[in-house]
Amino acid sequence: MAGTANHDYHILPPDIWPLIGSISALTFTSGMVLFMHEMANAHLVLGLGVAGLIATFFSWFSNITREAEGGDHTPVVQLHLRYGMILFIASEVMFFVGWFWAWFDFSLFPSTLSEVVDGQWPPAAVHEVLDAFDLPLLNTLILLCSGTTVTWAHHSLIHGDREGLKKGLWATIALGILFTCIQAYEYSVAPFPFGENTYGSAFYMATGFHGFHVLVGTIFLIVCLFRAYKGHFTPRQHFGFEAAAWYWHFVDVVWLFLFVVVYVWGGWGAATH
Repeated sequence: MAGTANHDYHILPPDIWPLIGSISALTFTSGMVLFMHEMANAHLVLGLGVAGLIATFFSWFSNITREAEGGDHTPVVQLHLRYGMILFIASEVMFFVGWFWAWFDFSLFPSTLSEVVDGQWPPAAVHEVLDAFDLPLLNTLILLCSGTTVTWAHHSLIHGDREGLKKGLWATIALGILFTCIQAYEYSVAPFPFGENTYGSAFYMATGFHGFHVLVGTIFLIVCLFRAYKGHFTPRQHFGFEAAAWYWHFVDVVWLFLFVVVYVWGGWGAATH
Protein backbone atom coordinates (compact mmCIF):
# COMPACT_ATOMS: atom_id res chain seq x y z
CA MET A 1 0.00 0.00 0.00
CA ALA A 2 1.14 3.56 -0.67
CA GLY A 3 0.89 4.56 3.01
CA THR A 4 2.85 1.56 4.32
CA ALA A 5 6.21 2.49 5.92
CA ASN A 6 9.11 0.62 4.35
CA HIS A 7 11.81 2.17 6.54
CA ASP A 8 12.83 2.33 10.21
CA TYR A 9 12.38 6.07 10.58
CA HIS A 10 9.49 7.77 12.33
CA ILE A 11 7.84 10.46 10.22
CA LEU A 12 6.30 12.91 12.68
CA PRO A 13 2.78 14.21 12.02
CA PRO A 14 2.16 17.98 12.08
CA ASP A 15 2.18 19.29 15.66
CA ILE A 16 1.39 22.72 17.12
CA TRP A 17 3.53 22.36 20.26
CA PRO A 18 6.89 23.38 18.75
CA LEU A 19 5.31 26.68 17.71
CA ILE A 20 3.68 27.16 21.12
CA GLY A 21 6.97 26.34 22.81
CA SER A 22 8.84 28.92 20.72
CA ILE A 23 6.28 31.63 21.48
CA SER A 24 6.32 30.71 25.18
CA ALA A 25 10.12 30.88 25.31
CA LEU A 26 10.06 34.35 23.72
CA THR A 27 7.37 35.45 26.17
CA PHE A 28 9.34 34.06 29.12
CA THR A 29 12.62 35.77 28.18
CA SER A 30 10.77 39.03 27.48
CA GLY A 31 9.12 38.77 30.89
CA MET A 32 12.51 38.23 32.52
CA VAL A 33 13.87 41.38 30.86
CA LEU A 34 10.83 43.37 32.01
CA PHE A 35 11.16 41.94 35.52
CA MET A 36 14.88 42.75 35.84
CA HIS A 37 14.23 46.34 34.69
CA GLU A 38 11.18 46.62 36.99
CA MET A 39 8.90 47.60 34.11
CA ALA A 40 5.11 47.46 33.91
CA ASN A 41 3.30 44.14 33.41
CA ALA A 42 6.50 42.19 34.03
CA HIS A 43 4.82 39.60 36.27
CA LEU A 44 1.98 39.08 33.79
CA VAL A 45 4.29 38.50 30.81
CA LEU A 46 6.61 36.30 32.86
CA GLY A 47 3.69 34.26 34.20
CA LEU A 48 2.27 33.70 30.74
CA GLY A 49 5.68 32.56 29.50
CA VAL A 50 6.13 30.10 32.39
CA ALA A 51 2.60 28.74 31.94
CA GLY A 52 3.16 28.27 28.21
CA LEU A 53 6.46 26.45 28.78
CA ILE A 54 4.94 24.13 31.37
CA ALA A 55 2.05 23.32 29.03
CA THR A 56 4.52 22.68 26.19
CA PHE A 57 6.68 20.39 28.31
CA PHE A 58 3.69 18.37 29.50
CA SER A 59 1.93 18.03 26.14
CA TRP A 60 4.95 17.63 23.86
CA PHE A 61 6.65 15.11 26.14
CA SER A 62 3.34 13.25 26.50
CA ASN A 63 3.25 12.93 22.72
CA ILE A 64 6.81 11.55 22.71
CA THR A 65 5.88 9.04 25.43
CA ARG A 66 2.89 7.84 23.42
CA GLU A 67 5.15 7.44 20.39
CA ALA A 68 7.59 5.35 22.42
CA GLU A 69 4.86 3.12 23.85
CA GLY A 70 3.23 2.84 20.42
CA GLY A 71 6.34 1.30 18.87
CA ASP A 72 7.43 4.32 16.84
CA HIS A 73 10.85 4.48 18.50
CA THR A 74 12.62 1.88 16.41
CA PRO A 75 16.31 1.09 17.01
CA VAL A 76 17.27 3.70 14.40
CA VAL A 77 15.09 6.35 16.05
CA GLN A 78 16.50 5.47 19.48
CA LEU A 79 20.03 5.82 18.14
CA HIS A 80 19.31 9.32 16.87
CA LEU A 81 17.62 10.23 20.16
CA ARG A 82 20.83 9.20 21.90
CA TYR A 83 22.86 11.41 19.55
CA GLY A 84 20.54 14.30 20.38
CA MET A 85 20.90 13.74 24.13
CA ILE A 86 24.68 13.54 23.83
CA LEU A 87 24.76 16.85 21.96
CA PHE A 88 22.44 18.42 24.55
CA ILE A 89 24.68 17.33 27.43
CA ALA A 90 27.72 18.60 25.48
CA SER A 91 26.05 22.01 25.19
CA GLU A 92 25.38 21.95 28.95
CA VAL A 93 29.05 21.15 29.56
CA MET A 94 30.07 24.23 27.59
CA PHE A 95 27.53 26.28 29.57
CA PHE A 96 29.32 25.40 32.80
CA VAL A 97 32.72 25.87 31.16
CA GLY A 98 31.73 29.53 30.82
CA TRP A 99 31.15 29.84 34.57
CA PHE A 100 34.39 28.05 35.41
CA TRP A 101 36.18 30.33 32.97
CA ALA A 102 34.74 33.37 34.74
CA TRP A 103 35.77 31.99 38.13
CA PHE A 104 39.36 31.37 37.03
CA ASP A 105 39.52 34.76 35.30
CA PHE A 106 38.38 36.59 38.44
CA SER A 107 40.67 34.63 40.75
CA LEU A 108 43.85 34.36 38.69
CA PHE A 109 43.73 37.77 36.97
CA PRO A 110 42.06 40.18 39.42
CA SER A 111 41.53 43.63 37.98
CA THR A 112 39.11 45.38 40.35
CA LEU A 113 41.37 47.13 42.85
CA SER A 114 38.53 48.05 45.18
CA GLU A 115 37.88 44.35 45.73
CA VAL A 116 41.37 42.87 45.69
CA VAL A 117 44.42 43.83 47.70
CA ASP A 118 47.75 42.51 46.39
CA GLY A 119 45.99 39.93 44.22
CA GLN A 120 44.00 38.57 47.14
CA TRP A 121 41.37 35.94 46.44
CA PRO A 122 38.72 35.79 47.77
CA PRO A 123 38.43 39.60 47.55
CA ALA A 124 39.12 41.66 50.65
CA ALA A 125 35.43 42.53 50.82
CA VAL A 126 34.63 38.86 51.48
CA HIS A 127 35.59 38.39 55.12
CA GLU A 128 34.38 34.80 55.39
CA VAL A 129 33.64 31.98 52.96
CA LEU A 130 31.63 28.81 53.34
CA ASP A 131 33.50 25.88 54.85
CA ALA A 132 34.00 23.39 52.00
CA PHE A 133 34.13 20.47 54.42
CA ASP A 134 30.82 21.22 56.09
CA LEU A 135 27.56 21.39 54.10
CA PRO A 136 29.26 21.30 50.65
CA LEU A 137 31.02 18.04 51.56
CA LEU A 138 27.73 16.59 52.83
CA ASN A 139 26.05 17.54 49.54
CA THR A 140 28.93 15.93 47.64
CA LEU A 141 28.36 12.65 49.46
CA ILE A 142 24.61 12.92 48.82
CA LEU A 143 25.10 13.36 45.07
CA LEU A 144 27.65 10.54 44.90
CA CYS A 145 25.16 8.26 46.65
CA SER A 146 22.44 9.37 44.22
CA GLY A 147 24.69 8.36 41.34
CA THR A 148 24.85 4.83 42.74
CA THR A 149 21.09 4.61 43.32
CA VAL A 150 20.21 5.71 39.78
CA THR A 151 22.70 3.12 38.49
CA TRP A 152 20.97 0.54 40.69
CA ALA A 153 17.65 1.51 39.11
CA HIS A 154 19.15 1.25 35.61
CA HIS A 155 20.66 -2.19 36.19
CA SER A 156 17.40 -3.38 37.75
CA LEU A 157 15.52 -2.27 34.64
CA ILE A 158 17.98 -4.01 32.32
CA HIS A 159 17.55 -7.28 34.26
CA GLY A 160 13.75 -7.01 34.44
CA ASP A 161 13.57 -6.16 38.15
CA ARG A 162 10.68 -3.66 38.28
CA GLU A 163 10.76 -3.33 42.07
CA GLY A 164 14.47 -2.54 42.04
CA LEU A 165 13.80 0.09 39.36
CA LYS A 166 11.15 1.78 41.52
CA LYS A 167 13.20 1.63 44.72
CA GLY A 168 16.29 3.01 42.99
CA LEU A 169 14.26 5.88 41.53
CA TRP A 170 12.62 6.65 44.88
CA ALA A 171 16.03 6.76 46.57
CA THR A 172 17.54 8.98 43.88
CA ILE A 173 14.62 11.41 43.97
CA ALA A 174 14.80 11.61 47.78
CA LEU A 175 18.54 12.33 47.64
CA GLY A 176 18.00 14.99 44.96
CA ILE A 177 15.37 16.75 47.09
CA LEU A 178 17.65 16.54 50.14
CA PHE A 179 20.51 18.10 48.15
CA THR A 180 18.27 20.98 47.05
CA CYS A 181 17.05 21.62 50.61
CA ILE A 182 20.59 21.68 52.00
CA GLN A 183 21.76 24.06 49.27
CA ALA A 184 18.81 26.37 49.96
CA TYR A 185 19.77 26.40 53.66
CA GLU A 186 23.41 27.01 52.72
CA TYR A 187 22.39 30.07 50.71
CA SER A 188 20.33 31.37 53.64
CA VAL A 189 23.34 31.32 55.98
CA ALA A 190 26.04 32.32 53.48
CA PRO A 191 28.21 35.17 54.84
CA PHE A 192 28.37 37.03 51.53
CA PRO A 193 25.55 38.31 49.28
CA PHE A 194 25.00 38.06 45.55
CA GLY A 195 26.17 40.89 43.31
CA GLU A 196 28.38 42.97 45.59
CA ASN A 197 31.65 41.58 44.22
CA THR A 198 32.99 39.13 41.67
CA TYR A 199 33.34 36.33 44.22
CA GLY A 200 29.68 36.40 45.26
CA SER A 201 28.41 36.81 41.71
CA ALA A 202 30.45 33.93 40.28
CA PHE A 203 29.74 31.70 43.29
CA TYR A 204 25.97 32.07 43.20
CA MET A 205 25.71 31.87 39.41
CA ALA A 206 27.81 28.69 39.14
CA THR A 207 26.33 26.85 42.12
CA GLY A 208 22.84 28.27 41.54
CA PHE A 209 22.64 27.06 37.96
CA HIS A 210 23.87 23.67 39.11
CA GLY A 211 21.11 23.65 41.73
CA PHE A 212 18.60 24.45 38.99
CA HIS A 213 19.91 21.48 36.99
CA VAL A 214 19.49 19.25 40.05
CA LEU A 215 15.88 20.44 40.30
CA VAL A 216 15.26 19.72 36.59
CA GLY A 217 16.93 16.30 36.92
CA THR A 218 14.75 15.49 39.93
CA ILE A 219 11.62 16.33 37.94
CA PHE A 220 12.99 14.21 35.08
CA LEU A 221 13.34 11.24 37.47
CA ILE A 222 9.87 11.80 38.98
CA VAL A 223 8.41 11.50 35.47
CA CYS A 224 10.37 8.26 34.99
CA LEU A 225 9.06 6.93 38.31
CA PHE A 226 5.49 7.75 37.26
CA ARG A 227 6.04 5.94 33.97
CA ALA A 228 7.57 2.97 35.78
CA TYR A 229 4.40 2.59 37.87
CA LYS A 230 2.36 2.72 34.64
CA GLY A 231 4.37 -0.23 33.29
CA HIS A 232 6.48 1.72 30.80
CA PHE A 233 10.08 0.83 29.91
CA THR A 234 11.40 -2.59 28.93
CA PRO A 235 14.93 -4.01 29.13
CA ARG A 236 15.29 -3.40 25.38
CA GLN A 237 13.52 -0.03 25.08
CA HIS A 238 13.91 2.55 27.85
CA PHE A 239 15.58 5.58 26.34
CA GLY A 240 13.45 7.95 28.44
CA PHE A 241 14.96 6.53 31.60
CA GLU A 242 18.42 6.26 30.06
CA ALA A 243 18.39 9.96 29.14
CA ALA A 244 17.39 10.85 32.72
CA ALA A 245 20.24 8.72 34.09
CA TRP A 246 22.77 10.35 31.75
CA TYR A 247 21.57 13.78 32.79
CA TRP A 248 21.83 12.88 36.47
CA HIS A 249 25.39 11.58 36.09
CA PHE A 250 26.27 14.82 34.29
CA VAL A 251 24.91 16.77 37.28
CA ASP A 252 27.05 14.62 39.60
CA VAL A 253 30.25 15.23 37.67
CA VAL A 254 29.71 18.99 37.40
CA TRP A 255 29.21 19.18 41.17
CA LEU A 256 32.53 17.41 41.79
CA PHE A 257 34.28 20.11 39.76
CA LEU A 258 32.33 22.85 41.56
CA PHE A 259 33.23 21.40 44.94
CA VAL A 260 36.94 21.22 44.16
CA VAL A 261 37.27 24.51 42.25
CA VAL A 262 34.76 26.83 43.92
CA TYR A 263 34.51 25.57 47.48
CA VAL A 264 37.95 24.04 48.20
CA TRP A 265 40.40 25.88 45.94
CA GLY A 266 38.36 29.09 45.66
CA GLY A 267 38.21 29.61 49.41
CA TRP A 268 41.61 28.20 50.32
CA GLY A 269 43.27 30.10 53.17
CA ALA A 270 40.28 32.37 53.84
CA ALA A 271 38.37 32.54 57.09
CA THR A 272 35.39 30.16 57.07
CA HIS A 273 31.88 30.90 58.25
